[in-house]
Amino acid sequence: MRLLRALALGIGLLAGPAVAQEVTPPAGTSVEIQSSILVVDFDRLFNGSLFGQRVVQDYRTASEDLAAEQRRLAEALRAEELELAAQRPTMDINIFRQEAEAFDEKARGIRRAQDAKVEALEEELAQGRTQFLEASRPVLEALLIENGATVLMERRSALLWLPDTDITDAAIARINATVGDGTTGDTSDP
Repeated sequence: MRLLRALALGIGLLAGPAVAQEVTPPAGTSVEIQSSILVVDFDRLFNGSLFGQRVVQDYRTASEDLAAEQRRLAEALRAEELELAAQRPTMDINIFRQEAEAFDEKARGIRRAQDAKVEALEEELAQGRTQFLEASRPVLEALLIENGATVLMERRSALLWLPDTDITDAAIARINATVGDGTTGDTSDP
């Protein structure tokens, strides 16, 4: 259950309540957008990019591997517990208590180790998102300059915006072309 919660948390990082709304100019109006502020949907930018897709796929693969490991460990502990319980009638009560305490400590140690692995996995996802933002920064800056804008806002932070101010699709295409999946280390300016 914790792993599923961690997966949901990791994938939903930076997601907030959807309060922003795109504004569509009235039909028949000719509006030329000249804005010093542009918007981008960071989650869509991350998830739509090759870099983000690689990070998320790596996270999912590691999560699945960890879940399988946790199932194997749980099965092994359950078998050990059943074996200890089966031996109880023939064991001295003091020896049984010692064995039971040793088993409990072993189980707690395994749980602590698995919790640490889940936390490390969540941290890797967060680091992947941070690395993505750092690698995509030059692309986003270039898009700002090309569009004559001075500010780029996360879309959920904007109350209203015109569709032409949202550069998410253009940013995804440019990031994919210049950064790729982020494994080459080439994050040169576009």
